[in-house]
Amino acid sequence: MIRQSHSSAREIIVADAIGDIVSELRLVDVADYIAFIRLEHFACISDIVDSAAELYFMPRTLRLGNGGQVHAAWEDAPRIELDLELRPSGATVYFTLTLEAARAGVEVNYVAFDEPDSDPEANTAFLRSAIERARIRRSEPTAP
Repeated sequence: MIRQSHSSAREIIVADAIGDIVSELRLVDVADYIAFIRLEHFACISDIVDSAAELYFMPRTLRLGNGGQVHAAWEDAPRIELDLELRPSGATVYFTLTLEAARAGVEVNYVAFDEPDSDPEANTAFLRSAIERARIRRSEPTAP
């Protein structure tokens, strides 16, 4: 795939948007991810993603895409890759979330806009605002 100049900006937007969700996904033991992926129990992973996302986004905004991969060898720490879809109103971001022992990463594979602009920067700005609108707003507790 040819990397476009605006891809990095979109990866940062997605990574920032799902940071809290990544923390939730890390609460699941890596052995469970390995088992679910190896046994192709992607519905279990889909449930995990849905549960993690429901605290931060409107329902079905973030979901498991085509599945995932596990990279586990005797000499290396395991690496989990999940194909995810971020679907704020007006856009769909297809990306891979990589979970490793000490870090996580996002690689945006493709972004589809319902009504794309000819200017990639305008599309990136739209994506940022669409994701922000899809967030669940938490009300701050008020002092008595």
